[in-house]
Amino acid sequence: MLDFCMTFLIFLLMLPSLAISLAATAVIKRLAPAMGFVDNPGHRKIHHTPKPFGGGVAILLAFAIPLLGALIVIHLLPSDGQAGAWALLPQSVAIHADGIRHHTPLALKFLLAIFLMHLLGLWDDRKALGPYVKLVSQVGIVTLLVTWADLRALTVFDPYALGKLPSIVVTVLWIVAITNAFNFLDNMDGLSAGVAGICAVAFLITALSIGQWFVAACLALLLGSLVGFLCFNFAPASIFLGDSGSLLIGFVLGALTVRTTYLRPEQPLAAGWYAILAPLIVMAVPLYDLMVVSFIRLRRGKSPFVGDTNHFSHRLVARGMSRRTAVLCIYLITAATSVAAILLPHVHSTFAAILIFAQTLLILGVVMLLEQHPLPSQPS
Repeated sequence: MLDFCMTFLIFLLMLPSLAISLAATAVIKRLAPAMGFVDNPGHRKIHHTPKPFGGGVAILLAFAIPLLGALIVIHLLPSDGQAGAWALLPQSVAIHADGIRHHTPLALKFLLAIFLMHLLGLWDDRKALGPYVKLVSQVGIVTLLVTWADLRALTVFDPYALGKLPSIVVTVLWIVAITNAFNFLDNMDGLSAGVAGICAVAFLITALSIGQWFVAACLALLLGSLVGFLCFNFAPASIFLGDSGSLLIGFVLGALTVRTTYLRPEQPLAAGWYAILAPLIVMAVPLYDLMVVSFIRLRRGKSPFVGDTNHFSHRLVARGMSRRTAVLCIYLITAATSVAAILLPHVHSTFAAILIFAQTLLILGVVMLLEQHPLPSQPS
């Protein structure tokens, strides 16, 4: 049953995140050009004048400052959830005092890993790291978080076969894939941040509905920071995410999907195994774009990490859509798969789950039909 007091407080977390994101983005937009931190027009760029980078810095600040502030305040309050300031809160909120403190070490480890991923992207924005250096660094950061914080998927299979190793490998591959999917998606104004925002809404609703309060709080902070940034990034954008932002939001979403328990405590795995596939459905479009673009590049003998104009968004524009319309189209497709995924943890039969999977495949089928257009001409 939904806890309305906790839900209300979690939604309130979006307000400071939104305010910080708006203020920080406005400031960075003015400072970045003076520091030479801009994205210059190039052979595959769609903008014709230099645009400031630094949106990732604003999103990091908007996410981290409220989270750290909340942790500090909670640890300054009495440890007894029934005393002091806790007594002023509804009982349904006060009983979570110990649980919030329990999650503090995980939150700090998570923030450190986010900061490292952000620094990696910032370095790449400044000096253009080689793709494989960037990939190996991503794997290192993700592996550090997964092993240090014991943040793993499919832990139910630990007692079998090789123990924790398969879980660690699957988790690292999943988070790295999502991180790069949103990095790949950052190819048009407002696209990566907007799709991430839609995914965050879907995961937030799911987390609230099954009582995953820590995950829900992080998603609320991420959503507030993305909405604030999108006020400046939606077409025509006046500031870009940069890798420091696209890697960050992909990493946060990937890690939070792993941290979420999609089955209710009393629900056996056999009765609801399909719920753990909800993240795959929510992020079907970013993952589809990642796989198709990588396949096209490999088929042409190129590195999958070298940018080009073969993304789904580019194909829609080549078909005749404006860039803004193409972005809105991808928003709607992502929302369509996300709505189905929100329902998945709450269905009570395998047949209903199969229908949701079928709907997702049909939506991706429409995407594939939309891509049946000659590839855009390659730049010389």
